[in-house]
Amino acid sequence: MLKYNQKKIKDLYKHYLYNSFSICYPKKTHRLTYCALHSNINQNKYIMRTATVRSSTMPPMTATKKVPAKKDAAKELSDLFEDGLKDLYWAEKALFKALPKMQKNATSPKLKKALEDHIGETENHIKRLENCFESMGKKAVAKKCDAMQGLLEEGKGMMEETKIGATRDAGIIAASQKMEHYEISSYGTLAAFAKVLNEKQCLDNLLKTLDEEKKCDKLLTSIADTELNRKALN
Repeated sequence: MLKYNQKKIKDLYKHYLYNSFSICYPKKTHRLTYCALHSNINQNKYIMRTATVRSSTMPPMTATKKVPAKKDAAKELSDLFEDGLKDLYWAEKALFKALPKMQKNATSPKLKKALEDHIGETENHIKRLENCFESMGKKAVAKKCDAMQGLLEEGKGMMEETKIGATRDAGIIAASQKMEHYEISSYGTLAAFAKVLNEKQCLDNLLKTLDEEKKCDKLLTSIADTELNRKALN
């Protein structure tokens, strides 16, 4: 085997480096792949290795700056809030029309009084919602509430299918409480929205109505537990 001194090995390395490269330019990656001959001077061995370098023609990568979405998010929440107000506005107006018939079908003096009082409260609830729209610079518009419509139709069907008396009274309470629970959850949600949206005047109105709805629900429960449910059983 021929032995080379260090200088000859370096010269041979340069010779292979400049005259024996296999060069290719892949179109998709824009990378230059080459095969470099590496000399291990101490052991007089040649090792082939591959490497990749970025092409100088490839434009530098730049980071994409994300645009803050706070304004869009606030607008979406505000729209959702307004839509909820429209929904409740329709629900309260529909309930206001239905309550007199429910009160007329009731026989229990306590239940009749509770429903009569709630008619007046519901009228105030409608005015408070109108005040909410006004404080936001919006026109009071009602959007059909499918949930309340379904509950009202269910209550109407119950009154038509039961005889006048304690059983119908118990059914009126059951139907009324379903409506109350829907309103309680709706007013609670809208109050939370009003708080984060900084709609202070609207928040006050919503909380007042929420408190009245909860009191009405407790009153109906008390009437059912202490009087009507036992009477309906007999």
